[in-house]
Amino acid sequence: MSRIGVIGGSGLYQIEGLTNVREQRVETPYGDPSDAFILGELDGIEMAFLPRHGRGHVVNPTEVPYRANIWGMKKLGVDWIVSVSAVGSLQEEIEPGHMVVIDQFIDRTKGVRPVTFYENGIVGHVPFADPVCLTLRRYILEASQESGAVTHDGGIYVNMEGPQFSTRAESNLYRSWGARVIGMTNLTEAKLAREAEISYATLAMSTDYDCWHPHHDDVRVEDIIKVLNANVSMAKEVIRRVAPKIAAHQGPVPVAGCMASAVMTDHDRIPAKTRAAVDILVGKYL
Repeated sequence: MSRIGVIGGSGLYQIEGLTNVREQRVETPYGDPSDAFILGELDGIEMAFLPRHGRGHVVNPTEVPYRANIWGMKKLGVDWIVSVSAVGSLQEEIEPGHMVVIDQFIDRTKGVRPVTFYENGIVGHVPFADPVCLTLRRYILEASQESGAVTHDGGIYVNMEGPQFSTRAESNLYRSWGARVIGMTNLTEAKLAREAEISYATLAMSTDYDCWHPHHDDVRVEDIIKVLNANVSMAKEVIRRVAPKIAAHQGPVPVAGCMASAVMTDHDRIPAKTRAAVDILVGKYL
């Protein structure tokens, strides 16, 4: 049985009804993941949870070992990843406490994060026009609406580098582009999940108005924490509702096969160490 993965803040593994809870550390060719994976079952559905910043929030957005996290999920048999993420709102109608089920990204990272598994002697180009899995996005949207959360359907997530928050000029620039939320992590995860043929989508939790809003204080960590704490139970409820929708999915994972013709490198030219690292991802095509 394949597992459903959840990447988010610590505490999500405490979802009511989760049974057979255990920790598992995974060694990867890309170093250690952010923390041990928390494995368990939710009404018979296999789940794998990972706090992206580690328990205690000890890893900043640039330092998150994204490749190790996604590779580890693949090793554990995860086919779907639900990302639960705090974001700043760039639009008036998305108030702190609201949920946004995004469908697009803009990359404002600085090129210092590893964003591909296909390097060091192997080159792969995967389609990414729709950067989240549209099927999983629909399941999350339905689950969020059913949970009673104020839920916004679609929108652009600006992925900035961080760890500093935006300047006021940047915040207003992103608003002029029509972006709806801003965060620091999810696009990197989405790229690697696609390369790993894992369906990935985001449940974005609005915690603040960044720094553009003339009638609200600029974003502060203490305010974010207050809203996040208030949203923990709602996020858990969304996960509880989305898990059976995913488990009931008929047919292959929607992104299955997306890497079938993506590797451009002559297979006999791929170095042995590189081939071993990506074997779990694309070995069946090589």
